[in-house]
Amino acid sequence: MNTSLILACLWVVLANLLAMIPSKDNHWSRAYVLIAIGIPLLGYVTYENGPWWGLAMLVAGMSILRWPVIYLVRWLRGVRRG
Repeated sequence: MNTSLILACLWVVLANLLAMIPSKDNHWSRAYVLIAIGIPLLGYVTYENGPWWGLAMLVAGMSILRWPVIYLVRWLRGVRRG
């Protein structure tokens, strides 16, 4: 198994562990950390295993961090409308 896929699995486990710990800011600070770690990891997985595995990790990360994605889409819609 490739190193990048092992790191991606550890990222998923870390995200789930962080979600279990209570938070006063609705886990947003932890989400920023996971995003900062996840973006380079996504590039590493894509580089080492190809675009299909990269796409699979992107979908997995978006399902775990769905609220930042929802707010990003809402913000982009607002910017587009002007």
